[in-house]
Amino acid sequence: MDDTNSQPWQDRLVALFEEFDLTDIQAGLDFTISQMQDHDRLLAWFNSLKGTNYQLFALRLLGAAEYRRLIEAFKADSAIVALALRRGIRALMPFAVAWSDALGNMTEQQRKTVSKTDLLGLELARGIATIDEKIGEKIISILPMQLTVATGDDLSDWRPDKLSEVIISARRRVAESSAKRLERENSQLVRKIKGAKDALMHSEDGISQAANSLIELIDRIMRETFSKTEVLAWVKANLPSEPELTHDRAGITLPTKRAEALCFVYRGGPVAREANEHDDGRGPSLIHDTLARAIVITRTSLQKFKHGDDGTQEEKDQLLALLTGLEGALLLGLSLSHASGPAMPNSLPAGSDT
Repeated sequence: MDDTNSQPWQDRLVALFEEFDLTDIQAGLDFTISQMQDHDRLLAWFNSLKGTNYQLFALRLLGAAEYRRLIEAFKADSAIVALALRRGIRALMPFAVAWSDALGNMTEQQRKTVSKTDLLGLELARGIATIDEKIGEKIISILPMQLTVATGDDLSDWRPDKLSEVIISARRRVAESSAKRLERENSQLVRKIKGAKDALMHSEDGISQAANSLIELIDRIMRETFSKTEVLAWVKANLPSEPELTHDRAGITLPTKRAEALCFVYRGGPVAREANEHDDGRGPSLIHDTLARAIVITRTSLQKFKHGDDGTQEEKDQLLALLTGLEGALLLGLSLSHASGPAMPNSLPAGSDT
């Protein structure tokens, strides 16, 4: 939680756990976890901790001074945990906004093609704001946050009914993060997005110019990540029965745009996974498939503006919405693909140049 530490927070967290040797308390942890799985026993335990009798017992056992020190130490540690929890929840907001913007480029029918459940319709940003508000009301408000490195922003609650400023700020972070990740892939790709925005602002035929730039951006990032031959090899190894991934042109089998987008968001890695109540474990996962389709649908929508436009404000708004959704899809797609690491041996053939 030290903002002055130059190490990434992930490294600081690893270093924290490395300071403790948990081997001596493994049996105790196993027992505690087994006890906590009993809901009635857990509830009774929490109620007893809050009860006056337990507090009086602890007071007599420890003495007034030690009991007071224990309570103060518990509150101080809880304040640090509460700050970490709030910052962790808030770190999810740009991804929630990116997800919402990416889905915004899909119609309701297109969403149903991906999933027949209501998972895609979840208002993640509002849900995060609601959790954040509860953390502030129920936890942070009663803890000595002045003992932590909490800033004014950390202590200011997000309210679900006043989300517009939070979402605008998160959307800026999505655009910045998307640009940074594109920069790692190819600095020229970043100029495509910047060129599209500049064209919309200053050019008389800016809408068609912007659409062309964004279509070229999508095509280049797919083409430069994996070749068509590599995409076909990946499809054959991972999704041989999935429809809409290949097509024939002049007797030659080629991957579809959806196949290229799927291979991109999977980083050429394996698709196999465990089944659950929302996912049978076969075919692409809900998140990967949604992002791949969002990228392809955005490209298709951009085609309408490619060869001409009327220059109306409505068209500019539509194109800006497509651009925002594309930035969201690319941020999440690049985040997923980088998290997956390099292509797996069982996914792409040996000798792949990716």
